[in-house]
Amino acid sequence: MPTIIAIETSSEIASAALLCGDQLIARATTGVQTHSQSILPMVQSVLAQAGIGLAQCDAVAFGAGPGSFTGVRTACGIAQGLAFGLDLPVLAVVTLQAMAQACREVSGASDVLAVLDARMGEVYWAQYRYTDRWLTVTAPTLSAPSELVARGTVTACGNGMSVYADAFAAHSFAVDARPDLMPHARWIAQVARSELAQGMAVAARDAQPIYLRNKIALTTSERLAKATT
Repeated sequence: MPTIIAIETSSEIASAALLCGDQLIARATTGVQTHSQSILPMVQSVLAQAGIGLAQCDAVAFGAGPGSFTGVRTACGIAQGLAFGLDLPVLAVVTLQAMAQACREVSGASDVLAVLDARMGEVYWAQYRYTDRWLTVTAPTLSAPSELVARGTVTACGNGMSVYADAFAAHSFAVDARPDLMPHARWIAQVARSELAQGMAVAARDAQPIYLRNKIALTTSERLAKATT
């Protein structure tokens, strides 16, 4: 099986993981302001624990978003830097799909709705179904929580379910909710291994983050209007 080194910085958690055979080694830390400084030491740490070098990896994977604008840019840039010198392929894994993978691992669910807090009163969300691989039911979307529509009955995961709990209380599509399941490099690595086998890797120079929002902050007037509604 291919060896994958993965990084994920799309949320307040920064993580790195190495998937080598059946062994998965991971590190994580919190603090958005330190993501760019913490990732490379964690990469070095997981490689050292496995006793291998970066050159022995078959691919580099990263959480491509949606998520924090700065976070997904950081992950993409670091993944490109790691891969470029060794001419390793890169896998840009959708963070919401990695959350679905986490949900399947802990609950056995095959129909998953991943919901990530996007701030500004909105959520990033997508729906996935697992057969022998992940199929996208609804592609990653940015919307108000009230506008989310699931197809069928799903298991929901992600912090959007808790941040906007009142909004989601009106929905009846979720049979279970795991708001604690967030993007993590361990899940990025597992999805990436499957995607590598499907021929979805790209050259380092072609790797791109996923952006769903053009503006990353509300104006002063928008914030005031929101506070009075």
